[in-house]
Amino acid sequence: MSNPQVLIRKYGDRRLYDSGASRYVKLQDIARMVRDGIDVRVVDDRTGKDITQVIYTQIIVENARERDMALPMQLLTQLVRSSDKATHEFLTWYLDNTLDLYKKAQDTVHTRIADAKRVVSSPVDFVRSLLSQSGISIPVPATQEPVKPAETASKSGSCPKKGSKPVRRAAKRKKSG
Repeated sequence: MSNPQVLIRKYGDRRLYDSGASRYVKLQDIARMVRDGIDVRVVDDRTGKDITQVIYTQIIVENARERDMALPMQLLTQLVRSSDKATHEFLTWYLDNTLDLYKKAQDTVHTRIADAKRVVSSPVDFVRSLLSQSGISIPVPATQEPVKPAETASKSGSCPKKGSKPVRRAAKRKKSG
């Protein structure tokens, strides 16, 4: 299932218009949409040119200004120096792969946390699933009818039947003499 898509038009007066919602938006609105998993595409209304990358860059710059969270200086320096196409392509490839690895690591952590919660809530089922993944099968005991304690006691003879008198056993004592 793909993410929802939104088309934003940028007008000559630098205003951004969400054509789907029929309203003007700000950079913060676009940033929120992207964070919410919406695929946003921004086009210049006059030329029809896709300017999504430029708008995303503006969002990053605005966030850096407002939150004092700029990209590391070394990365920014490399981006400025990457004026030739080969260096730019390499940096793009490198950043894409690095972000993919980061996302996979995040997904793994979330999966492990979910597994840990499952272990805590049902340890027996977890061990059973681990062993089954290893090819070891554990026989599941057949469910038995619950036995009532009174029935068990009367069958074994350890408790008197209802309505009977208790039986007293006298202990034999040796007389010392």
